[in-house]
Parts: sequence; structure tokens; C-alpha cells
Amino acid sequence: MQAQEIIRTLEAEEIKNLQEQFKKDGLPRIYVGDTVRVGVRIQEGGKERTQPYEGTVIAMRGGGVNEAITVRKVFQGVGVERVFLLHSPRIASIKITRRGKVRRAKLYYLRNRIGKATRIQQRFDRSL
Repeated sequence: MQAQEIIRTLEAEEIKNLQEQFKKDGLPRIYVGDTVRVGVRIQEGGKERTQPYEGTVIAMRGGGVNEAITVRKVFQGVGVERVFLLHSPRIASIKITRRGKVRRAKLYYLRNRIGKATRIQQRFDRSL
């Protein structure tokens, strides 16, 4: 029984070390309702470039290395949602362009709204 406990603790320590190794530092504090611009690294052929993706954060999930945000924008009349792992090496940058004032943890109700109904009131008490 003691050997199994030792193995479990060693595995937990190893997982913790790996997570600390891959965790990014200096990420801004993101809240649901914020408008963010995510710089996504894209490789085309032998070249690498950064493509910006700007939208509203409608959901956050996970914690630590597994933390992810769902960003929604409307492009040519069609709603587009993308899920970004915050600590992924494909994420070049994250910049908060606007703080939103919402009272829900998940903003899935925005999927059913069109036009001006999708606007979120701006929040001024949090800094960018």
C-alpha cells in the first residue's frame, strides 16, 4: 500500500513540474464579457505569421495549463466562435481592447441575438 502512495505522489509532482514548465507568464487577467484581440501564430509553407482574431469572450473553462477561453465574433453576418488554450504555443499575444459588464459566467445567449442586441455594456472600474 505504501508503494502505491509513493508512486502517486511522484506522479503528481512530475505532472506539476510539467505544468509549471509550459505555463505562460504575463497573461492579462481576462473576464467573461471582455473584448480581446488574440494573436494566433499560423504557419503557411515555410513562413510563420501572426493573425489577429478579435471578439467577445463568452466562456472560460479549465485552470492552470488547461485554461481556455471561447471567443465569439460576427463575420459577414455569420457568428464565428473559436476556443483558445491560453498557454498554447500557438497564441502569440492576447490584448484586452474593452472590458464588458455582464452578470453571467457563460454568455451563450448571445448566439440567439442579432445586431445591436449582442452589444455588451462597457465596464470602467477594471483597468485594461
